[in-house]
Amino acid sequence: MRGALGPWLSVCAHTLVIYLFLIVGFRVLGRRHLAQLTVIDLVIIIVLGSAVETSMIAGNTSLAAGLISAGTLLLVNRALTEMFLRSKRLRHLVVGGPILLVHEGQLVEEHLRRTGFTESDVLEAIRERGYDTVEKVKFAVLETDGSINVISMDTPTPRTALPRARASRTTASE
Repeated sequence: MRGALGPWLSVCAHTLVIYLFLIVGFRVLGRRHLAQLTVIDLVIIIVLGSAVETSMIAGNTSLAAGLISAGTLLLVNRALTEMFLRSKRLRHLVVGGPILLVHEGQLVEEHLRRTGFTESDVLEAIRERGYDTVEKVKFAVLETDGSINVISMDTPTPRTALPRARASRTTASE
């Protein structure tokens, strides 16, 4: 393994470890950073790329090392995407789920703290969607992609039917 493949396997391993480290890091930081990419956030991303580049290619600045590193990133990303399609649990662990920020015209303080959003952040998102106060909002939901969806108090909430399995169990027990 120390032969011709040794350095290339090292590049693959370093790239994989750094890729997974950054996924975990961004997951821990939360979706707030995705929703509100500022100039500072953009600079951090660029500097992060520069900072990890040398480690990913194990100090080898050849074209081949760069191509192997890029190929590893693409392959691992594709594999993770396939794993997310197959495993809802893994997808939820890495990506998370939607988070309710406003419920029936009231901010959900605990969820704001957990996501790192401030009241001002939510009010800004609400204003961007044409509502001037939080009291006019039935629900505001932070989606997994970092966007905030807003449903007004005027929007009727659709009634959802019970799933068939549950409905049949309920009927059978009556």
